[in-house]
Amino acid sequence: MTTPFDSRLAAMHAGSILLHTPNGVLLVDRETRVRFVNPALRRMFRCGEGDILGRMAKEVVHCDCFERAIAVGGRLMVKETVADLDLSFRVGLFPLEGEDLYCGIFIDTTEEEKARRHLSDLRAQTLARAQEVISRQMQTAQEIARLLGESTAETKVLLVKLMSIFREEGER
Repeated sequence: MTTPFDSRLAAMHAGSILLHTPNGVLLVDRETRVRFVNPALRRMFRCGEGDILGRMAKEVVHCDCFERAIAVGGRLMVKETVADLDLSFRVGLFPLEGEDLYCGIFIDTTEEEKARRHLSDLRAQTLARAQEVISRQMQTAQEIARLLGESTAETKVLLVKLMSIFREEGER
């Protein structure tokens, strides 16, 4: 048996979800003025409790992602970094059907980006260290070859002298 859709219950749950989701949610109008902001977005962009309704979205999220979404007239996925806030995020932007509003759902990827940069740095350091080891091994091999060459040359000179002495004694 299916339960009939209760729009009041759905609206109540939607409101609770918006308040408690770890993802930032921002609604803007066609002029990109903020019409709704949830607590997660305030934390993410360090907005505090001040009134940001009516402000331009670009001032809040430090990028023109809503302008770009509105310009293309549809959905848009954007990946951005805000250096001043030490924040990296992905945002999915889409128009709300039947409304003159755009919604952005912001996912904080700061820790992922830090881990990716750390791994990249570690790879670069490992490659540099490997190059150092290879260079030292090549220098060591060249030094061994030089010493072996010198020793072989000295041995050859000594043996040639000995052979010469034995030949001279044999001829007498």
